[in-house]
Amino acid sequence: MEHRKIDTKCVQGGYTPKNGEPRQIPIVQSTTFKYDTSEDMGKLFDLEASGYFYTRLQNPTNDYVAAKICELEGGTAAMLTSSGQAASFFSVFNIASAGDHIVSSSTIYGGTYNLFAVTMKRMGIEFTFVKPDCSDEELNAAFKPNTKAVFGETIANPALAVLDIERFAKAAHAHGVPLIIDNTFATPVNCRPIEWGADIVIHSTTKYMDGHGAGVGGCIVDSGKFDWTKYPDKFPGLCTPDESYHGITYTERFGLAGAFITKATAQLMRDFGSIQSPQNAFLLNLGLESLHLRMKKHCENGLAVAKFVQNHPKIAWVTYPSLEGDKWYDLAQKYLPGGSCGVVSFGVKGGRAAAEKFMKSLRLAAIETHVADARTCCLHPASATHRQMNDSELAAAGISPDLVRFSCGIESSDDLIADISQALDKV
Repeated sequence: MEHRKIDTKCVQGGYTPKNGEPRQIPIVQSTTFKYDTSEDMGKLFDLEASGYFYTRLQNPTNDYVAAKICELEGGTAAMLTSSGQAASFFSVFNIASAGDHIVSSSTIYGGTYNLFAVTMKRMGIEFTFVKPDCSDEELNAAFKPNTKAVFGETIANPALAVLDIERFAKAAHAHGVPLIIDNTFATPVNCRPIEWGADIVIHSTTKYMDGHGAGVGGCIVDSGKFDWTKYPDKFPGLCTPDESYHGITYTERFGLAGAFITKATAQLMRDFGSIQSPQNAFLLNLGLESLHLRMKKHCENGLAVAKFVQNHPKIAWVTYPSLEGDKWYDLAQKYLPGGSCGVVSFGVKGGRAAAEKFMKSLRLAAIETHVADARTCCLHPASATHRQMNDSELAAAGISPDLVRFSCGIESSDDLIADISQALDKV
């Protein structure tokens, strides 16, 4: 499939039915699977055979969809999770534990920031946050002897900062750790981080991949390129025997192509159970089939809205990576030449009160926690997704009190602009 275009992979990747089999992926809505002997099942528990025994760990429907996303990102193995938050957590916790350290971009989704800065901190994992445009000296200074990974977002939510993936990958690899990239906003249609040096790619599939607000989910894709065996002391979970699976060493048994995802499934999914439901995976696949078409329209609408608000007298500022003159424009041209996303962030003159008045006056765009959907929606992050942050943390994350995150759907751009215009008239 590697030679096929990404449009074809969106439609047909991950699942090829055999003679007489269903054309659409089947929904295997079963918690359990039957085997003829205990010995047969025992081989599954010992990771000596492939198959299914309990949906809390794996399910055929999920694996078909994970395989499609794996193809789209150019990875070697992938797994679905119950949400994007679960994907963020698993991707880090699979290689870090109490006493370890992670370097992360500061401009990340508010929920991820809280996961890292609060919840995982209570688990004993320390995070150092650096600005995406920090100097090389500042970036390298953030590393410690116990650093296990670097984390960032291709396009930050909602600051829309574009990460210099190549630069962050170079720094991570120089310190012997992988780069984990959240590619939710760009999707593999617009950017494939593995091609720029990323080692692990994650998604909140709830967003553009599903695209219809129908199913929550997440995904983790391994590039298969990071050599864990070069740093056995740093990554003992992958390079030394796992006594909970009869002494299996994941890198020895499954190689670099499969070790990371197998460990995340065998250990984390087994113990935390954050599996995506087969029904949601089925809905996700329906969204993926049109992803390449929808992303073009999202980006077209995003650019049209950005150009409109850029010149409006009641708008204080606008950020959109594909807008010429934007702070992140050059990086967007490098990593996202075909378009960035459908999300535009801007500030309404008059601060928080003006932003809230603007949003209340919208008729077509709905105020939702959601983003990256076929239907246009908007949010005031300082009052919602990032409300747990104080002012200094908000500033570090690129969030100001007047910021409105406007997520352009796939409606007519003329109608979106008309809605914004009439709402601004009321401010």
